[in-house]
Amino acid sequence: MKIEMPQKASYIIETIRQAGFEAYIVGGCVRDSILGREPEDWDVTTSARPEQVKALFRRTIDTGIQHGTVTVMLDKEGFEVTTYRIDGKYEDSRHPKEVIFTPSLIEDLKRRDFTINAMAYNEEGGLIDVFGGLQDMKEGVVRCVGNPRERFGEDALRMMRAIRFSAQLGYRIEEKTGEAIREMAPNLSHISPERIQMELVKLITSDHPEFLKIAYHTGVTKVILPEFDRAMETPQIHPHHCYNVGEHTLQALKETEPDKILRLAVLLHDIGKPDTLSWDEKGLTHFYHHASLGADLAEQILKRLRFDNDTISLVKKLVLYHDYGNEWEPDMRRMRRLANKIGVDMLPMLFCVKRADILAQSDYLRQEKLERLEKWQELYQDMRSLGQCVCLKDLAVTGRDLMDIGMRPGKELGEALQGLLELVLEEPAYNTKEKLLKEAEKYL
Repeated sequence: MKIEMPQKASYIIETIRQAGFEAYIVGGCVRDSILGREPEDWDVTTSARPEQVKALFRRTIDTGIQHGTVTVMLDKEGFEVTTYRIDGKYEDSRHPKEVIFTPSLIEDLKRRDFTINAMAYNEEGGLIDVFGGLQDMKEGVVRCVGNPRERFGEDALRMMRAIRFSAQLGYRIEEKTGEAIREMAPNLSHISPERIQMELVKLITSDHPEFLKIAYHTGVTKVILPEFDRAMETPQIHPHHCYNVGEHTLQALKETEPDKILRLAVLLHDIGKPDTLSWDEKGLTHFYHHASLGADLAEQILKRLRFDNDTISLVKKLVLYHDYGNEWEPDMRRMRRLANKIGVDMLPMLFCVKRADILAQSDYLRQEKLERLEKWQELYQDMRSLGQCVCLKDLAVTGRDLMDIGMRPGKELGEALQGLLELVLEEPAYNTKEKLLKEAEKYL
């Protein structure tokens, strides 16, 4: 087997080898190259000690020198080079207390998480695969290197990584590996929210976001996203639905393009339903006001997982308005109102969420729902092409204009501008300076 390495990675390996040491590319770049994917990073493992690596290259950065890692910089591009090592005792379910350098590549590969990530390669020695990673790739299996309980005991985040790799590659999780996840999932409570967030995003933006169900069945979501467990246990008995809330969410994720904001919004769009479940006299379920409660819950969840404020704001809006207009015949006035509420630029994202929601429901009135959504989208395009005003910055008058006719700055000025905007949202023809200034005289 021959792997085409970038020239710079090949140069690093040859430089280290010419100095009398071993060096290989290792881990994900080997796996992705075999799969025909473009690796994100080209990591190198070597028998050389960090100080010996540093002596061979003009510019290096001590990115993790206590664990044997230096970053070699070549023309502003960084390559991590790590000394063969054996990890010492893990005390925080994440990091080894110490590492012991070893001259053995095999010992270094033993400490890695999964067989598909425990392969090394250089042009002289070819593929080094002592744990059956290539065979597991052929069979589509995620399997721990050695004893899965030991691997997960060393680093609890590996349990989420197993599910994430399964979702990214479409692989099944090997039986003993899955049993260990079910047994040890509570240890994820020791992992930082930031690391949980990173793995969750990679999982739900993968080719198989519905594999989040594996996280549910193995007890992982019970720790990292208990709200989803409640959704999986909440029925939807209604002509519009054929799945429970959680299964509906999984199906909707499959219908969403792999964008972080969109997938998070779809993941959380019905998260308010378990707390708003009610039954009518016919035995049908209802979830009144679930969108507003869901928006608040989405904010709480995303804050808990340390998402940035922009992501939280966007997702919260999409959750809040994901059902907006479902019961109305689309018209331009309501289109302007929606654009005012959510923002013109966010409307295409909202349409994506709505479409995924519809496609994950029952066949009942599905075509009519999709046609209605298409009408909303056509109205949006018309509104944009007409340049209609939907926010204060598009008004034909400003606060300065109102002060020029005698209005004082402050609360009354703000109320006047908002009143003029309301007028224009109802009737766009009023959005001229002359008409709005005349209307503004009522507020003097």
